[in-house]
Amino acid sequence: QVQLVESGGGLVQPGGSLRLSCAASRSIFSFHRMGWYRQAPGKQRELVARRISGGRTNYADSVKGRFTISTDNAKNTVYLQMNSLKFEDTAVYYCNGDVLLSDQTIYDYWGQGTQVTVSS
Repeated sequence: QVQLVESGGGLVQPGGSLRLSCAASRSIFSFHRMGWYRQAPGKQRELVARRISGGRTNYADSVKGRFTISTDNAKNTVYLQMNSLKFEDTAVYYCNGDVLLSDQTIYDYWGQGTQVTVSS
């Protein structure tokens, strides 16, 4: 059973920074893609940042230039460095990893989520 365990959420003032961590129970190289999603109250879950096998990254337009996704392969950990946080970044952040199955479908693994609250 694959586990993704997030940590690092909390309360921060606007303009502040947080770093989220996602520790995987197996090598991150075994995932096709790994990244972070978020869900604010009353809204759909949305992609924040994602790293694709091969090293390419995708970011939501709303976080470009402020958030950075990175990995520590030795620790099987994915990070999300969040700078210049805004009120609208408040959400539950979820770590996601997906794998390609033999029939070419994608299977998603999710962490339990970590709350990020930006408030003055």
